[in-house]
Amino acid sequence: MDIAYIPSPSRGVLYLGPVPLRAYAFCIILGVVVAVWLGSKRWVARGGAKHTVGDIAVWAVPFGLVGGRLYHVITDHQLYFAEGRNPWNAFKIWEGGLGIWGAIALGAVGAWIGARRRGVPLPAYADAIAPGIALAQALGRWGNYFNQELYGRATTLPWGLEIDKTLPNGEIVKGVYHPTFLYESIWCVLVALLVIWADRRFTLGHGRAFALYVAAYTVGRFWTEWLRIDEAHVYFGLRLNDWTSIVVFLGAVAYLVIVGKKRPGREDPASIDPAAHLEAEGAAEGGEGEAEGKAGLKVDGGSTSKGEGAAGKESSRSVDEVPAAETVAVAAEKSGKDAKNPI
Repeated sequence: MDIAYIPSPSRGVLYLGPVPLRAYAFCIILGVVVAVWLGSKRWVARGGAKHTVGDIAVWAVPFGLVGGRLYHVITDHQLYFAEGRNPWNAFKIWEGGLGIWGAIALGAVGAWIGARRRGVPLPAYADAIAPGIALAQALGRWGNYFNQELYGRATTLPWGLEIDKTLPNGEIVKGVYHPTFLYESIWCVLVALLVIWADRRFTLGHGRAFALYVAAYTVGRFWTEWLRIDEAHVYFGLRLNDWTSIVVFLGAVAYLVIVGKKRPGREDPASIDPAAHLEAEGAAEGGEGEAEGKAGLKVDGGSTSKGEGAAGKESSRSVDEVPAAETVAVAAEKSGKDAKNPI
């Protein structure tokens, strides 16, 4: 009796007329959308403005894509610049090849630029977006499935992945292999849940939630990398990405310990996002204006006109206007309550 394996995809590209819709790109885009959505919810819960995460992502995402591709091309340069290879293939990002290490490193540079422009502390932003990045990776790994790439060793396990493809050099690959894309995708979902739980349980701040994500991800990446059989540089018996995982893991753990001792707890919600204060002030002023406008219409038994009501509003505000500092304090107090249980 045949064992039911995970079938290989029938195709990785759909055509809308002459326009190709590539599954690899769709998985990456979907991951970005999920990361921004979850990051925004967590950022607002910490006291930030609702559009801040998206505005910073406009800088972080392009930088991350460039960094991910650069890391892949540099570490696997033989695929593009060896004899008989086409260097222009280095630009064909839709065929796969994004290194997460480069994506996070250069993406952080883009996030720093965006955060600086918004007056937002980067560690706080990184904490909010960390679980979303893990989910984005989980979704992005399915792009490797549609491209039939980055699979592991041959296996007879029932969840093995059937591969049936022809390589650029004409070699035919046909067999059942470990679905390392699936292993890493599941691991990334678990990492996201771990960070969300730990953030609630231990009130992580100052970049520690992001460091936890990095440390946890590298553990899973180490063993999935160990299973993979694609071409890679090997040093002292380990693949390059295994050594990278070890170094990054140690750095993330050191950051967790050092920052946990020096700056325990979480940032003051009132200090992380100036845009949130402006939104709070605008909402407070809008609420006062609406209430005073209605009150003005009722003066003299309801005979006062709308124009007089508006004048009454301006007169009333000149006497009873709430100071901006008090409005900010109220907003901070509300944000602080929400920040106790961020998503």
